[in-house]
Amino acid sequence: MKVTFTYDYGEENINKIRKLGYEVIVINEKEITNNEFVNDSDILVCYNPFDKINLDEMKNLKYILLSSIGFDQLPLEKIISRDIIITNNKGGYSIPMGEYIVLSMLEMYKNSKSKFKNQSMKKWKIDTSILELYDKNVLFVGTGTIAKEAIKRLYGFDMNVYGVNTSGKNIENIKKCFKFSQIASIISDMDFVILTLPYTQKTHHIFNYDLLSKMKNDSCLINVSRGKVIDEKDLIIHLENGKFKGISLDVFDEEPLSETSKLWNFENVNISSHSSWISEMRNIRRFKYTYQNLKSIIEGKKLINVVNIERGY
Repeated sequence: MKVTFTYDYGEENINKIRKLGYEVIVINEKEITNNEFVNDSDILVCYNPFDKINLDEMKNLKYILLSSIGFDQLPLEKIISRDIIITNNKGGYSIPMGEYIVLSMLEMYKNSKSKFKNQSMKKWKIDTSILELYDKNVLFVGTGTIAKEAIKRLYGFDMNVYGVNTSGKNIENIKKCFKFSQIASIISDMDFVILTLPYTQKTHHIFNYDLLSKMKNDSCLINVSRGKVIDEKDLIIHLENGKFKGISLDVFDEEPLSETSKLWNFENVNISSHSSWISEMRNIRRFKYTYQNLKSIIEGKKLINVVNIERGY
């Protein structure tokens, strides 16, 4: 079987794949084209080369192993029509993203932005508006691996942790879980709302004007999932009206975030460049998942992290 990688995991790791029995080619994702080997490949290991290659020419393609968690970059109609199996890197970025969530919560409650600003001006000023996380209510909208890793790290803060998921099924270390249909009735009790849900047609702009208006005026919102789960125009209206203690956004409706976006201008908004997933372990974890699935394909075993495209995750 032939496998095309669009990222070079190093000669040692690529040789491990060859020892499984694969023919392997590595082509940088920015430079890939529909050459003879690519078109003959059974497996594509990639993030998003789909604006540079035509899957119609890859007649043998049976598997796409994504390095990402999300898969909205895929040409879904072609994937579905050909029954191509998709796997994602579920869990591969959850630890750094869990750490990012805790960092964001502390940054907003400890007023880090004003502290750094004072330091840059060599200004000695005691801030008496700093808050503590103890006994605050935090709601995770989506209770998958990212939420679970963040919750592990919040355990020592003695917070009241709640969750929202499709079934309302309780998750370890969560005080109580609710169904998505119940979110509007509970969100007003939450000090922190953290978005770790997958992006689907059902979650598109789920955080619109009405739902945002039900949040506490001094609450904090953190989004590390997908930008399109928030209606940014509605969020900006609330920010202009003085709502929210803090907002931490790592993802946006359109990326990179336009220089003309009003979101840059709010003191209570922290912006990062879709980087919550980054750590020194990222390549190690995604190669481990990739290797495991390539080994399973050769051995005819069950794959991990198979995506249900119709369900959306």
